[in-house]
Amino acid sequence: MADDQKAGSSAPFEAIGKTISGPSGRLSTSSDAGDHGEDMRRRIAQWGESGARNDDDDDQGSEYELLMDPNLPEEYETRRDRLDRDDSNVDDEAALIKDDDDEEDSPYPEVRAAVRNHDEDLPCNTVRAWTIGLMLVVLGASMNTLFSLRQPSIGIGPLIAQIIAWPMGHGWAKWFPKKEFNTFGIRWSLNPGPFNIKEHSIIVVMASVSFSVAYATDIILAQLVFYKQNFGIPFQLFLTISTQSLGYGIAGMLRKFLVYPASMIWPENLVGVTLMNAMYERNDRPDPTILGGTMHRYKWFAIVTGCAFGYYFIPGFLAQFLSIFSVATWLAPQNPVVNQLFGGQTGLSLIPITFDWTQIAGYVGSPLIPPWHAIANTLIGVGTFFIVLSSFFHYSGVWYSWYLPMSDSSTYDNTGANYNTTRILTPDFTLDEEAYQNYSPLFIRNSTNEKPDIHMKLMRKYKEAPTWWYMSLFGVMLALGFYTVLGYATNLSWWAFLLAIAISFGFALPIGIIQAITNTQIGLNVLTEFIYGYIQPGRPLALMIFKTFGYITMSQALSFVADLKFGHYMKIPPRTMFLSQVVATTFSCFIQIIVLNLALNNIEDVCEPHQEDHFTCPGGRVFFSASIIWGLLGPARMFSPGQIYSGLFLFFIVGAITPIVFYLAAKKWPKSPAKYLIAPLLFGGAGAIPPATPLNYLSWGMVGFVFQFWIKKRHFKWWSRLNFLTSSALDLGLALATLFVFFAFTLNGIEPPNWWGNNVVSTTMDVQGTAVQMHVKAGERFGPETW
Repeated sequence: MADDQKAGSSAPFEAIGKTISGPSGRLSTSSDAGDHGEDMRRRIAQWGESGARNDDDDDQGSEYELLMDPNLPEEYETRRDRLDRDDSNVDDEAALIKDDDDEEDSPYPEVRAAVRNHDEDLPCNTVRAWTIGLMLVVLGASMNTLFSLRQPSIGIGPLIAQIIAWPMGHGWAKWFPKKEFNTFGIRWSLNPGPFNIKEHSIIVVMASVSFSVAYATDIILAQLVFYKQNFGIPFQLFLTISTQSLGYGIAGMLRKFLVYPASMIWPENLVGVTLMNAMYERNDRPDPTILGGTMHRYKWFAIVTGCAFGYYFIPGFLAQFLSIFSVATWLAPQNPVVNQLFGGQTGLSLIPITFDWTQIAGYVGSPLIPPWHAIANTLIGVGTFFIVLSSFFHYSGVWYSWYLPMSDSSTYDNTGANYNTTRILTPDFTLDEEAYQNYSPLFIRNSTNEKPDIHMKLMRKYKEAPTWWYMSLFGVMLALGFYTVLGYATNLSWWAFLLAIAISFGFALPIGIIQAITNTQIGLNVLTEFIYGYIQPGRPLALMIFKTFGYITMSQALSFVADLKFGHYMKIPPRTMFLSQVVATTFSCFIQIIVLNLALNNIEDVCEPHQEDHFTCPGGRVFFSASIIWGLLGPARMFSPGQIYSGLFLFFIVGAITPIVFYLAAKKWPKSPAKYLIAPLLFGGAGAIPPATPLNYLSWGMVGFVFQFWIKKRHFKWWSRLNFLTSSALDLGLALATLFVFFAFTLNGIEPPNWWGNNVVSTTMDVQGTAVQMHVKAGERFGPETW
């Protein structure tokens, strides 16, 4: 299998392979390589003419669309204007993307800073990569599944796998024999040579698609534990595999739109690519003019990781008041208005101060990754909707808000207590209409025509994974999904199942474009619940399944697309990428179902609120409550005309008009700030609220301004060299420290030190969740008289 990566090689690449020089094997593409460099540029240009992908539209680039791209730097436009004035026969696009060394590169500074503009002929489809990858799939999928049942939960991500794989791979290269084998004409070896960057990338991709716990496991939990329904292991496997893998077909069809174009950056990938390159570069050029520029980049990464690891123990364990630094609430801990305005946990956090990276990046992700315009759009949305409008509605008493918290993810009845769903259920888990009328209404708180860039040209070396591979997998998973929903008593109609798939398919491209440009994915979970709650109310299990196929199929598709872009940046053969993704995803489904059933059958009192080791199944419990609210009560009882929250329907009109206004403004004034306005981010960028709070977003935005605007503009050399590595290091240090605290302290019952800095946190109404202006007297209630 080690030779598989050579498929699709042509004569020019045999010649190019001979130009590799230097200790790192970097291709000699710079001008100082003399004739070799000129020959290589000529050959690279030929790839665009004779590559495997013969897209007729490649040479029909649209200048206007490029200038509408908010990520495109101003110097690109300036250089284009200069070229337009010159009467020459130069290739405009090639001239626009030449760097100072006359090398062709990406027009985007983020990509130039992270991704190498050359390829190396290295084996990646190896026994070593597959073995290490599948071992980590077992470790990550089983651990994350088990601890997803616990509150608080803990998990390991692909970044941990990227670090663990390094010693495993290099240890394998040192100790395993190098003997070659021949199986059915395929030559392979247990040890094909030094562990390389492409093998490492394949392992990270396998971890990426398998470490996250399948959404379907929460459906299974809700069924087994709360609805007392057990359709058996086959149903669990069919549901999990189909929901996890349907997205591959969509991903395959979206490659032309979301992977191949240079403008589809996928910012989060750049962090992993930067770290991967730093781990393997040997000819790093120091830059003594910047902070940390004299040391190897990986040394910088190690130092920042160690500092982040050590620092987390201060706000995370020793001095927890630093996590939410809300002085106003400490001075007036039992004043509801003060806690509503300045609280960081259930309030608006009007003075957003935190010294905890968990608060900054925990819900929203690292602010060192998204472009500044995406951060700014999100902040505008937070300020408009979650601070200004929220304050106006809350303090004017709209929707009886005086009796409810300012920011909270819970649901309430008309006495101000948490909504008790068991009071409106019949023994067979359907809605008891009479009990509902006697109890309470529910209250809630208040681009394919670009010319190919250098990375696209380099990828033409490899055979593409045919579209029919993706479509065949999509057909198999669609049939499996059909059997799952119709062969068992799920109450989901066949046409509703197809509607869910259509929703995922229809939204995948526009949301994918937004995510590829801004690093923010707009969720469809509430939309799918809203739609199904109207079309087939009273079917809670069916609602959960509809939501999963309608939302997770799209989310998984975009995750797979992001991994394909990662492989694109790392120059991984597309067919190897396809196989590694599909095998790891399917294998992880079996691991997760096995671990889930073992836990449910062997952990005493599992999913009970007072379980000794806190295995209370929070995800399944939330899923169960949501299925009751949206599936039994349904949105019609909350949002239809005459109901409490019917006024919110006006925002459908606002949401439909706003993008048109932004588009017309950007078209009329193409170089004005209007081109940076992105309506989906204004409305949906802060979708993690709740459980996230304005503190998380505002502190995230402040840090993002420093790194993605000020430092990038004033200290570009530092930003270009170390920004993404710093982001990785901060995240890794936090992850390692969190794991340490969990296993060393939490599981062993070791409490944080008992002193003012830890105790003051729990004395405020903000943390207690009691910052409510008005309370209902015993025997009374608020809200409408009838519902």
